[in-house]
Amino acid sequence: MKLRHALMLGLGGAAIAALLIEPSLAQTPTPEAASPPPSPVPNKGDTAWMMISACLVLMMAVPGLALFYGGLVRTKNMLSVLTQVFAIVSIVGLLWVFYGYSLAFTSGGGINDFVGGFSKAFLKGIDANSTVATFSNGVVIPEYAYLCFQMTFAMITPALIVGAFAERMKFSALVVFTILWVTLIYFPMAHMVWYWAGPDAVAGAAKALAAATDDASKATAQAALDAVNKDAGFLFQKGALDFAGGTVVHINAGIAGFVGCLIMGKRIGYGRDLLAPHSLTMTMIGASLLWVGWFGFNAGSNLESNGTAALAMLNTFVATCGAAVAWLFAEWALKGKPSLLGMLSGAIAGLVAVTPASGFAGPMGSIVLGLVAGVVCFIMCSTVKNALGYDDSLDVFGVHCVGGILGALATGILVDPNLGGVGIPDYTSKPGELAVGAYDMMSQLIIQAEAVGLTLLWSGIGSAILYKLVDLTIGLRVTQEEEREGLDIADHGERAYNY
Repeated sequence: MKLRHALMLGLGGAAIAALLIEPSLAQTPTPEAASPPPSPVPNKGDTAWMMISACLVLMMAVPGLALFYGGLVRTKNMLSVLTQVFAIVSIVGLLWVFYGYSLAFTSGGGINDFVGGFSKAFLKGIDANSTVATFSNGVVIPEYAYLCFQMTFAMITPALIVGAFAERMKFSALVVFTILWVTLIYFPMAHMVWYWAGPDAVAGAAKALAAATDDASKATAQAALDAVNKDAGFLFQKGALDFAGGTVVHINAGIAGFVGCLIMGKRIGYGRDLLAPHSLTMTMIGASLLWVGWFGFNAGSNLESNGTAALAMLNTFVATCGAAVAWLFAEWALKGKPSLLGMLSGAIAGLVAVTPASGFAGPMGSIVLGLVAGVVCFIMCSTVKNALGYDDSLDVFGVHCVGGILGALATGILVDPNLGGVGIPDYTSKPGELAVGAYDMMSQLIIQAEAVGLTLLWSGIGSAILYKLVDLTIGLRVTQEEEREGLDIADHGERAYNY
């Protein structure tokens, strides 16, 4: 027994001595710095939120927008509007996975400022393990989830245009125009505003620059950082802020609709006959679905389920309430009675205006934005529209284009931290984390105005060319006899109501 204890003590002492003499014999783990960092793994909560958001935005289009627009037209055109919206959603969904996603969210090489390429056409190289960056360093989501979410934006945007020329455009012409418009107008706009290399690419290049010690290595690192920043759409490079689609969706669709209603001309009987909505009940249901779905639209655009998504959600609540109340009381004061249609239109105006600002503004700033949007859009849809005499059937220009312009410009103001905003995002001053960058209100307003101006020109001129092209080939407008009969029967051979 004594011999065993002595042997154990001797062996233990020998082991300790060996470790003191040669430390490498100890089982020291390999330093983490020697191993490459593991790739980020999507968070299940973020993934679930993005899939839910995609479904919410789809609900905005069908049935939300379809019912909102359908209730505003006459009974004989109800089914045609439902068909137009549903068809657009279905067609664009296919185009998105064929080539739209690739054109919007890949590098376009020499023309990368304006449009992407075809490297991911037909979803080449994408599988269930593919990920894309969010707005936080080291955070990713499945690419399929991001692809689906952005697809719903592409689906609803051309569907918004329908309201401007409702009750008079041929279905065949609408199908051809939609295919051309999303390809040549929407996909490039989405690329110009939203495509970038991502926060981790910026952080990696910025860290390399910070670590450079001599002039040569600094120059090389600076060139690498410049290349990363250049790998972005034109308006993103300029620093334009658009959280969820003020330019890409609302101004883009609003000006396209305005151009379309001017080219097609007024409806038969406009200004003479009663062209009243056939079901404000349907319109109320549609508007309510739009509001609920818009939480996916705005809060989902954060790409993560965190505090910024909650901020966007709150702003989507309060701006909408403010705009609905503002329109209601403005109409009550000027016309003597508060209308349901006015309140619903105000709510949509508030949703449109807060879209680009939803993740940048503070709640109190969003309320002010909503109040202003309600009054401004009311004036545009009543006084200005009547004075100019154009027939924008369902006020797409007055609500979406004007509300989108107001929101895009206001974003440049409301992002100011002194006004409760979150500040300008900066990924380079503290590589690896999101910091608040330098902010100058006038400079940011100029950038926002440039984004608005480019969107108006790109979509306005481009849409006019596409309308004329379709008109010269297959014709835009139904015949007078078909318009009087109604597009339900003329285009589709069925009615919304058979009683």
